[in-house]
Amino acid sequence: MRTTIEIDNDLVNELKQQGLREGKSLRKVLNAALRKGLTTPLARPQRRYRCPSFSMGQPLGAKVDLDKALALSGALEDMEIVRKLELRK
Repeated sequence: MRTTIEIDNDLVNELKQQGLREGKSLRKVLNAALRKGLTTPLARPQRRYRCPSFSMGQPLGAKVDLDKALALSGALEDMEIVRKLELRK
């Protein structure tokens, strides 16, 4: 059967190169590629990886809600400043 289709230039070039390597015409390479594409089952989409999470509890010496990262960061910074000031004594 004869039909007219538009194929991107880069694909046509790849098909022609493959035809030259295999010693086949563009028509035969294109037909083989279409057959392979139609007979190969589509790959099932992979399930998205879910990283398990675990409770780490409360930090030692501080009563900070771990859901609030900025509050935790501030509390840890304050604790470090107090520790450094105590080392100066």
